[in-house]
Amino acid sequence: MCVKGLHVLTVLCGLAASGVLQVSGIRISTPGSMEAVNGTDVRLKCTFYSSSAINANSVTISWTFRPLTKGREETVFHYQQKPYPPVEGIFRKRIAWDGNIMGQDASIIIRQVKFTYNGTYICQVKNPPDVHGTVGEIKLRVVTTASFSELLFLVLAIGGGITLVVVLLVIIVSCRRCRRRRERQLEGNEEAPRKERKDPTACHPSRAVHLYLSEPSIEIDSSDGMISDPSTPSSSSSEDEGPSSDDDDDDDDDSD
Repeated sequence: MCVKGLHVLTVLCGLAASGVLQVSGIRISTPGSMEAVNGTDVRLKCTFYSSSAINANSVTISWTFRPLTKGREETVFHYQQKPYPPVEGIFRKRIAWDGNIMGQDASIIIRQVKFTYNGTYICQVKNPPDVHGTVGEIKLRVVTTASFSELLFLVLAIGGGITLVVVLLVIIVSCRRCRRRRERQLEGNEEAPRKERKDPTACHPSRAVHLYLSEPSIEIDSSDGMISDPSTPSSSSSEDEGPSSDDDDDDDDDSD
């Protein structure tokens, strides 16, 4: 008995290794629970992963709704090659396709949710040969006002956006001021008078030779107040005066 069981197990392992025996399955991911304010739009996110290649012509997506009260499930949305929104029921003209088959996204949007939309939304995807696998469920709760966590997130998002804009404005203004200041400095340097260059051949004042010129003396005649020539006798005047004195002496001798 044990030998037969071991033989069967060996055959199954060989088939699995050769690819003859394959287990197909598709995995679906959803947020689990969501909250929406009455009268607003909400996006029900549903993504999937398939081990087989995605074929947009063969993929089918189905969304159904199970209310909180005991009631039957209602079809919300269907996709096969193109979207098929509901034509009757409470979701008529309220569902919009917001997915991407090749991007493995099967999300939808519910417009203007109402309190009657409270319940569980089921997302199911098939991609042959992956036709079996898990389903995704989202429990939607419609409220009058947003919860504190959502309000806090909204405030932080708005505050972060405003802060980013203010920082960008401050950076832009600072850059402009710096550029203008730089331009003014350049203009001031161009308009500033050039410094006089010193002659490299000129000597230092302490080494300069000081020349002293003697001023001629001027005599004033007290009798008539006229300015006379300098009193320094010249050689020509002395020569003239000499003979005149001798002539006077000769004249005296003759008279005698």
